[in-house]
Amino acid sequence: MPAVNILIKPASSACNMGCKYCFYRDVAENREEAFAGMLSLDAMERTIRAGMEYAEGICSFAFQGGEPTLAGLDFYRSVVALEKKYARPGVEIRNALQTNGTLIDDEWAEFLAENHFLVGLSLDGPAGLHNVNRVDLRGGDTFNRVLRAARLFEKHGVEYNILCVVTGKNARSIEKIYRFYRKNGFRWLQFIPCLEPLGAERGESPYALSVEQYGEYLIRIFDLWLDDLRRGEYVSVRHLDNWLSLLFGEPPEVCSMVGHCSVQFVVEGDGGVYPCDFYVLDRWRMGTVGEESFAQMLGSAAARDFVGGSLHVPVECRACRFGPVCRNGCRRDRVVEPDGTIGKNYYCAAYRRFFGERERELGEAMRIIARMRNAAR
Repeated sequence: MPAVNILIKPASSACNMGCKYCFYRDVAENREEAFAGMLSLDAMERTIRAGMEYAEGICSFAFQGGEPTLAGLDFYRSVVALEKKYARPGVEIRNALQTNGTLIDDEWAEFLAENHFLVGLSLDGPAGLHNVNRVDLRGGDTFNRVLRAARLFEKHGVEYNILCVVTGKNARSIEKIYRFYRKNGFRWLQFIPCLEPLGAERGESPYALSVEQYGEYLIRIFDLWLDDLRRGEYVSVRHLDNWLSLLFGEPPEVCSMVGHCSVQFVVEGDGGVYPCDFYVLDRWRMGTVGEESFAQMLGSAAARDFVGGSLHVPVECRACRFGPVCRNGCRRDRVVEPDGTIGKNYYCAAYRRFFGERERELGEAMRIIARMRNAAR
């Protein structure tokens, strides 16, 4: 039995914000039923029980949305109680929560700290950039509420990182964003390229991120990060952490750098289970918690087809010397060929530019990090 990662949508696609680039709203609108309902405690209990029965070593529960805090704090108190009920010797339970932060108060922050939830907080940089896309349901600004959540996390000792969606506008302002994060003491950062709507022509959305913009962004964020590293200040930038792990011969932590898809059990509000957060679509439903075991879902036709479709390696990738570290990126960014084959990554030229122009500096970063690791032993 493996370590198990279960991603739960306790509030389905419901959200108290109206972010303009929200990928999950788009995913939900491509299902027969966009809103699957709020996850019941009975379904949550079946999820925890099934996960603990299947897991070996680690069983992780990550709560996302929509906005997962809409399920209410009492729901999460019950989750922790159920985890204790079904705990098994030798299996570590981990919890994570990704939130827009607008509902966080002292009670929430205290609970998350006491129960060791790792929290991802969405904050797209300073107010002028954050408020462009991350608005509430009335179109109002949300920056101050999100920054308040970060301060509450610090006050109560919540372990958290900052999530930033990279749009065309953000990519052009990455130095401003990075300096803002450093000024505010944020040292654990994730930069996530925005996803355009399913089936849409690339570049049509107002927040689109072009290949040229992404390539320039990759170089600029790396240079900012490396300047800090040279001064002995380590800032965690998730995609850089993972690329460096690969260069050190270590496995990546993020699924988009494995080279092919795996099954992540994503539980929607009605108990339906899917293989990936980006593909919570009717055709990929693997089963329902309590009706099929995770082992049965893993062996389902939907799971086999989902993983199998990602295994194709384009000819260009096989010949590319950066292939072992690029690995063709995330499936959602790969171009689907006319025959249905999942082909080369849309951002291929951006990755080739980054690895080609910063090859020497990546080697320098590896040497600095190796010294840091040796000093910490």
